Amino acid sequence: MQNFLKSGTLAFWGVHALCLTALALPFQTSDVVLAIALYYLRMFFVTGGYHRYFSHRTYQTSRPFQFFIAFMAMTSSQKGVLWWGAHHRYHHQFSDQENDVHSPKKGFLWSHMGWILSEKHEDTDLTKIQDFAKYPELRWLNRYWMLPAAVYALVLTLVGGVHAFVWGGLISTVLLWHGTFTINSLSHVWGGRRYETGDTSRNNFILSLVTLGEGWHNNHHKFPGATRNGFFWWEIDITYYVLKVLSVFGLIWNLRPVPSAAFKNLNQKLELNRTLR
Repeated sequence: MQNFLKSGTLAFWGVHALCLTALALPFQTSDVVLAIALYYLRMFFVTGGYHRYFSHRTYQTSRPFQFFIAFMAMTSSQKGVLWWGAHHRYHHQFSDQENDVHSPKKGFLWSHMGWILSEKHEDTDLTKIQDFAKYPELRWLNRYWMLPAAVYALVLTLVGGVHAFVWGGLISTVLLWHGTFTINSLSHVWGGRRYETGDTSRNNFILSLVTLGEGWHNNHHKFPGATRNGFFWWEIDITYYVLKVLSVFGLIWNLRPVPSAAFKNLNQKLELNRTLR
């Protein structure tokens, strides 16, 4: 409980509380549209940037676009780009084991947000992400991780006024936090399992819609190096679709495919089932 009450988390809870100021503003449908649009825009940079690029290097890009991806992802206020990538790599190394930073086995609230509020996990272990820590601009962004969020909030306010700040800034950000956090908590307890992975990762269609494709978590834990999380056409993976479009325009390249083993093992299971009938 102390992780949820310590002074360092006052800003986190303060943003939640400030969302209530929306009740004092005249309701506009455009406000809701703005909140949802900016939720999904920034969710893409979290999933396609923080996760599939900085954590797993599932594609390549230029140094300027790399900085742009990092900056946009950090408007989500989920700490620094190197911090995020290093902790996620650590999660995969010890998934659902004692050293896992956010295993649901330690409790839902801990896996959902307690771990990110804990002083224990405030530092960035650069040894886990040396490949990106070599860039001074990324180290600078990581150190001043609140700057992108502040710039984002300022631009919103200047362009759209109080309504844009409250709905596109505060409410959209809180939704983005909890949308992202569901992958740490719910995706390890809710859904189906296609592959044996040594952890509790699961595939969940609803979470894939909430997180632009991250809900295919069991797929991802089996083959974390693949750019695509949704392996089949019915597994909606909007993050991958956007990345594919960016590759057409040459902004990113060398997207890593799903290994053929992902389908070979399934074909063997299907053949075995037919034989047993």
